Amino acid sequence: MVAISVATCQFAVSGDVSANLRNVVEQLRVAKRRGAHVAHFPEGALSGYAGCDFDSFDGFDWAGLRSATLRVLELARELGIWVVLGSAHRLGDGLAPHNSLYVIDDRGRLVDRYDKRFCSGDAEGRTGDLAHYSPGDHASTWEIGGVPCGALICYDYRFPELHREYAKRGVRLLFHSFHTGNATPERLAAIGAAIGPEHERLNPAATFTYPGITMPAAMTAVAASDHVWISCPNSSAPESSWPAFFVRADGVHVGRLRRGEPGVLLSTVDTEEDLYDSTGPWRHNALTGHLHSGTPVDHPRSTDRTSL
Repeated sequence: MVAISVATCQFAVSGDVSANLRNVVEQLRVAKRRGAHVAHFPEGALSGYAGCDFDSFDGFDWAGLRSATLRVLELARELGIWVVLGSAHRLGDGLAPHNSLYVIDDRGRLVDRYDKRFCSGDAEGRTGDLAHYSPGDHASTWEIGGVPCGALICYDYRFPELHREYAKRGVRLLFHSFHTGNATPERLAAIGAAIGPEHERLNPAATFTYPGITMPAAMTAVAASDHVWISCPNSSAPESSWPAFFVRADGVHVGRLRRGEPGVLLSTVDTEEDLYDSTGPWRHNALTGHLHSGTPVDHPRSTDRTSL
C-alpha cells in the first residue's frame, strides 16, 4: 500500500518574515509530532504576499528571507519531514521575483521549485500579481513515498489545462497553495454586492466572494475528474475567504480547518484505496485526445447531422 500523511497548514501570513518563520517552525513541529510525512503551506507563507501583506518589494529584506529559508531547510533535515513552502524567489537584474513553492525533502535539500505560471493582472502588468511578480513557465513534479506529486498556486486554478498537464504526467497528489487573506470586511461586502445578494442562498460558501465560491468548487471538480488528492492551504489572516481543506481523489472533502484560525490538518493519501471513479475507464482516452467513450460507429445516419 502506498499511503502518506499530509499536513495542510494555515496561519495568518503577514509581511513580517520573522513572524512567518516562527509560524512555519511551530507548525512543522506539530506536523511531525502528529506523524506527517510532508507539511504544506500557503502561497507566500514565508515571504508574505506582495500587494496584499505588504505594498511592494521595494526595500524588501532579501537577506532576511534567505536566512529564514535556510532555517526551514535545516529544520526539515532535523525533523525528517518534507516541506512544500510558499515564498518569493529573487531573480535580480531588475526583474520581479517569482511567486514560488519550494519543495524541500526530508533530508533538508531543495529538490524543486514551482513558480506560479498564471499571475493575475492586466496584460500590461500594472495590476494584480503581475505588478509584483514574474510568471513561471514550468510544471514541477516529484515523488514522496512513491506517490507522484505536483504543485500549483492560487490563480492557476482557473486554468484546467494545468491540471490536465499534471494528470498526463501521472500526478496523484497535488499541492495547491492559496492566499485569500487580509481582505477587509468592506472589500468582502463589495465583492458580495458585485456577485448579487439574490444569489447568495444558491452559492453556499465560507464567504460570499468569488474565491469563497469558486476555489473550493474547482478543487472538488479537479479531484473527481482527474482522480487526484489535493491539499489546499490558505492564509488565515482576516478576512480569509475560506479555511484550508483537503480533497480526496473522488472529490469528497475529508478535512477542513476553521476560517481565520491557525491550524494543521492531517490527511491520508492512499493511492490503493478503492474510491469511486466514474471517469476512470476513459480518462486515458480523454488525456490522449480521444474525446469519447466506447467505439464510434461508422454509419451514414451517424455522420449526417442535419436530418432526422
